[in-house]
Amino acid sequence: MSEQKTMMIAGANGFIGKYLSRHFLGLGWTVLGLARRTDGLADGVEFVKWDGETLEDGWSSRLDGADVLINLVGKSVNCRMNDENKRLIIETRVNSTKILGEAVAACENPPSVWMNASTASIYVATREKPQSETEGVMGDSFNTEVAKAWEAAFNDAVVQDSVRKIALRTSLVMGEEEGTVLEILKGLAKKYLGGKMGDGGQMVSWIYVSDYCRAVEWMIDNDSARGPYNMATANAMTNEEMMRRVREKVGVSFGLPAYEWMLDIGAIFMGTNTGLILDSMWAYPEKLLEGGFEFEREEF
Repeated sequence: MSEQKTMMIAGANGFIGKYLSRHFLGLGWTVLGLARRTDGLADGVEFVKWDGETLEDGWSSRLDGADVLINLVGKSVNCRMNDENKRLIIETRVNSTKILGEAVAACENPPSVWMNASTASIYVATREKPQSETEGVMGDSFNTEVAKAWEAAFNDAVVQDSVRKIALRTSLVMGEEEGTVLEILKGLAKKYLGGKMGDGGQMVSWIYVSDYCRAVEWMIDNDSARGPYNMATANAMTNEEMMRRVREKVGVSFGLPAYEWMLDIGAIFMGTNTGLILDSMWAYPEKLLEGGFEFEREEF
């Protein structure tokens, strides 16, 4: 392994990709940003062009000798759930994972760690109890279908035994940046629209992006880390509680509630789907906590 470590991030120009890039650049790593275009890449990232669909020497040769590969590629689920978008959501995740697996297998010096994005929506949408990696119950929603297909492509990829594979079952990632979920919610709260959504009882699992990056670093450094990891703090909350805390952040004491029918109408105009708001997500980071990882941002 080289003195200066190298990480390749597929989908490096997305929200999480940018923060991971900045985090590891700050640690002195070389970061290769595998993406369709340079837009959104963090300063200091070396752009490596990839269409997300084909295996080419131009980019795959750069993977040979890299220490870590992280795959974040996939069409955003923040869209209307029509048949075409559903197809693209699954295909972009599954196909990119399969191609990256082929690229890893072809390496003479493959990365020692391959992390692949997944989602905490793989678990049943329950309000009854948190879902851990060892005892979590798989759901039957479209989001669960996506997660299962995504992880199956990752797990089925035949790569060298030396490659440690980790699936990142990601919950709601919080960050103080324009366009992110937290900033959108704060904007609503400032307009006195920051009340509970639906009945407000759905659970929300979350993690600050800084802790997400620290957890990735921790898993890279811990040789025993492998398999699925829930990327969430232990302190999930109800939607009603989350919105109360959002109002506190912006100094607003009152927020009008958004009933389900209101959300349905708003989702049409915003080109999104209400499942992102109304579905309960309650993931528990059992493996991170048992492994000794300590969250810095445990309070929302």
